[in-house]
Amino acid sequence: MFLAHRPGIREIEEFIKDSQSLPLSYAQVGLANHSPSHFRIDEAFGVIGRGNAAFEQAKLALREWRHFELGWVELFPENASIEAGTTVAVLIHHFGLWSLNGCRVVYELGDRPDDISFGFAYGTLTNHAEMGEEIFQVSISQESEEVSYSIRAASKPRAALARIGYPITRMLQARFRRESIAAMQRAVRNQ
Repeated sequence: MFLAHRPGIREIEEFIKDSQSLPLSYAQVGLANHSPSHFRIDEAFGVIGRGNAAFEQAKLALREWRHFELGWVELFPENASIEAGTTVAVLIHHFGLWSLNGCRVVYELGDRPDDISFGFAYGTLTNHAEMGEEIFQVSISQESEEVSYSIRAASKPRAALARIGYPITRMLQARFRRESIAAMQRAVRNQ
């Protein structure tokens, strides 16, 4: 949904409520783990810390959606669970417009204490400007103890404005990936 104004909290709550009954905008959960030819695959990766304490901080940061603390992107509700089935709204401010996009957490990764990676994926709902799935994951190297954050997305434009403005959409997606890595670096460093 594209808007000329920033939606109020009641509009956002109503959007989330309406989104809960919507289906995913794509057929196959797990899409981002594959490389379907009709979707654009994007990946980004960055080292965000070192050691077990940093890994625990990174996992907490993902649970708290700290990777969305970008200023121009906001996630609602603020304390959303990363449990599969959770519906969220992503509010984006770009070029004087606001867009409100529905997503649902579709699966979690690495929920056992001895796992060396942790994360989750969310998929777009039919009220999202894009169509696809995105994985947010942190991992620790057993050899170097480097903690890394990665994003892997499979997407394509769904809404007419997203298709018309596809070069701008691609620019915003790349910006999100860069700034999300920086947000995770801050989250691990500041905890």
